[in-house]
Amino acid sequence: MVYRYESEEDAFEDPEPGSDLAVLGAGPPPPAGPSPSRFPAPSLPRPNQLMLPSTQPPPVTRVSTPVAAPRSQVYTSAQPVEPPTRRGGGRLWQVLVGGAAVLVLLALCGLGAAALLVDNDPTPQATPTYQPNVAASASAQRQDLDSRDTDQAPLTAKELFPGKEVKLADGQSAYEILKTHSSGSCAVAATDEVADLLVRLGCNQVVRATLRAPGGDHLVTAGLFNLTDKVSAERARDRIRQLLDDRQGRFRGLTAGDDTDVLATAPARVGWQVRGHYLAYALVVRADGAAVKPGDAKIREILFDMIEAHLSRGVLQRRADSGTAGQPTAAPTEGSGTQSGSDDGELPGD
Repeated sequence: MVYRYESEEDAFEDPEPGSDLAVLGAGPPPPAGPSPSRFPAPSLPRPNQLMLPSTQPPPVTRVSTPVAAPRSQVYTSAQPVEPPTRRGGGRLWQVLVGGAAVLVLLALCGLGAAALLVDNDPTPQATPTYQPNVAASASAQRQDLDSRDTDQAPLTAKELFPGKEVKLADGQSAYEILKTHSSGSCAVAATDEVADLLVRLGCNQVVRATLRAPGGDHLVTAGLFNLTDKVSAERARDRIRQLLDDRQGRFRGLTAGDDTDVLATAPARVGWQVRGHYLAYALVVRADGAAVKPGDAKIREILFDMIEAHLSRGVLQRRADSGTAGQPTAAPTEGSGTQSGSDDGELPGD
C-alpha cells in the first residue's frame, strides 16, 4: 500500500499562462526536493507480503515514479513482516500425537511387566491327571474265551462247583452237590457219535457234577466241555441235536449213589449252550425215573439255572473278568432235546 505525503505547495499547480493564478503565484520558485509532511508517516504491515525477521532493519528502497506534477513525489518503504504466529490447531495436534505415543509406550511397558509376572509366578500349576477310560480298562481285563490260545488255564471242579451247594440268588433254594468229576477224555461224558464228535472237534477236558434240585424231585448232571475254539464249539452244538434225534448217541449222567441210578437209565431232558470255546450242558431226570415231558416248566427252570445262570453267567463270566485279553465273547447260544435212557450204568473213573 502506498501513502502520499502532501505539503502546502501541493495545493498550487503551475498556472496556465494568462490565468489569475499565474499572477498571484508570481514569486520565486519553491525549493527542489520533497516537501515536509504535515502528518506522520504511518507504519503498517502489508498483508500481501511475508518476510522473515532479521536482526538488522531492511534497507529503504526508494522508488521514483514520474507524475504529472514534477514537485510532487510518493515514497514507499519495505517493512519487515512479523514472524508467523503458530496456529493453536497445530500445537494441539502435536500434543495429541505426543500423548498417544506416551500411552502406547505405557501399554507396552505394562504388557512386558505382566509377562514377567506370569513367568516369575511361583504358584505351581496343577498338572492334568490322565483319567483312564473305565470302559477300556474293564475291556482290557476281560479274558478272550474264544480260543484255548487266549484262555489256556484248565478248568477245575473247584472252579465250577465250589462247596457243597450251588445257590444262585438270595432267597432262592440251593442245589445240593452230590458228586463232582473232571476228566481229560470228553468221551466219558457221552456215547457213540456224540462222544466221537467231541473228540474230533478237539475237546480235551470235561468237568461236571451231579446235583439234587430244590424239592428233591429232580436230579441233574451239568458241566463244561473244553473245545479248541469257538468255531469247534459251535459245530458241536449244531451237530448234537441231529445225533440225539437220530438216536446216534447221548450225554451220560453222572451217578452218585444208589438213589441216583436213574441218571443212567431214565429218559432225560438235555440242554446245551456255547460260550467261547466251551460247550455247557445239563441233563435232567425225574428222581422217580418217570418219563419227562417236553413242556415241563420245572425242568426248563432247572436247565436255565444250571446252564445260563450258573455255568455261563457265573463260572465263565468270572473266568472272562479275571483274564487280561480285551475281546468279550458273543452271547451264549443254546439248544435242548430229549434222550432215552440206557443200561450203561456208571462209567469207569466216575
